[in-house]
This record gives sequence, C-alpha cells and structure tokens, in this order.
Amino acid sequence: MATVLLVRHGRTTANASGLLAGRADGVSLDEIGRDQAAATGTRLAAVPVVGVVSSPLERCRQTAQFILDRQTGTPHAPVDAGITECDYGQWQGRMLADLATEALWPVVQSQPSAVTFPGGESMAAMQARSVAAIRRHDAAFEAEFGPGAVWVAVSHGDIIKSVLADALGTHLDLFQRIHVGPASVSIVQYGTSRPTVLATNTDAGDLSWLSAAAPSGDAPVGGGAGHTTPPTAGA
Repeated sequence: MATVLLVRHGRTTANASGLLAGRADGVSLDEIGRDQAAATGTRLAAVPVVGVVSSPLERCRQTAQFILDRQTGTPHAPVDAGITECDYGQWQGRMLADLATEALWPVVQSQPSAVTFPGGESMAAMQARSVAAIRRHDAAFEAEFGPGAVWVAVSHGDIIKSVLADALGTHLDLFQRIHVGPASVSIVQYGTSRPTVLATNTDAGDLSWLSAAAPSGDAPVGGGAGHTTPPTAGA
C-alpha cells in the first residue's frame, strides 16, 4: 500500500494575528512559518517521495516548494482544489475572537456535521471532497509507483483533521479532538481492509523508516516490533 504524509502549511501572517484567512488571496507564510516549512522539508528529505500534491492556496504552495527543494529527482507536483481550505463564507476574513461570540461557534466545536458556514461550505461537504481527493491520489500513486510509494499532501488544518477522522473511523462530530499544528506531519496508509494511521501532528523525529518495504496491510496482533530508527550521530 502507498503511504501519504499529510502536511499542514507553515504559520501564516493570518495565523499569527488570529484571523480566519479561509480562501483569501495574499496569505503567505511569515518568517516563523518559512522556518517551520524548511524544517519539515529537511525532515522529509530522508524519504524519496513520488509526489507532492498541494492545495492551490499560496501558503500551501510555499510549503510544498520547501519540501520539493529538498527532494532528489523530479516528483510529481500537482495542485488539487479538492484539498483546498474550507469555504468559510461570511466568516472568512474575520477575527477568531469575534467569531467565538457567534451562535454557530459552539456548534462548530461540538457538532461540526451540522454546520454550514453562512454563504459557504458545510463541514460534511468539506470532509467528503477532501477524503475523496486524498484517496484518489493515493490509489493513483500506488498504481504508478507500487505499494511502497510515499507521497505528500500539503493542505490545511481542518482539511487534514477531517481526513484523519475518516481514517480513524471517527465521526466528524469528534474531529475537533484532533490537533494539527503548522507544518506538522501526519501519516496514513490506506489498505484493502482499513486505513492505518501511523502518526498524527508530528513536528520532529526520523522518517527514513518510510523508505523500507511496504507492509502487508494486516494489523500486527500484539502490536508488532515497530520500525528500526537509525542511531543518532556519535551514539
């Protein structure tokens, strides 16, 4: 089976100021966000990825470029609107502190499956189209490059949380229990029987073990032996 690394974009000027950017133009990584994206790119350099699929929004394309710059070869690098940010409608461009006073806010927190943003997208539709896009790319990369293929999807916090919720078999109403930080890496494998979530919201640690042979897809009874992490320099 292929492996997808779900990477959230680095911190943006909007994130730093508490603004809900949504799909607005001109929202780019700030200095900290560029450092975060560069660190993630360096971390992923140990893994030869076959493709980096990005949301079309600038902050994701910037993050994707940091990853591509540290890869050898020429991995596929498409942009897919299927993993773009949620359409927050009339909420876009407003401060989170102000939105927290809206009647819809507690519903977003506790029952997101019932939420349709005014003038925008429902959270259920957001999850459906993002999960479909991720699964479609995963199947295509596996068909072209084999079951050991590793690829990257660079997207947004709520998008990645909804994809992880689906992979975990968790109802969308519980997806706010999942945290996805800027430039973090989450890892999912889609098998014939079920998805396997190997990691969520990581921002450090060796990933070279992803270059090993593809697993069988069966869950190891008892937990298995895990992967071997190379010793650190000087150890």
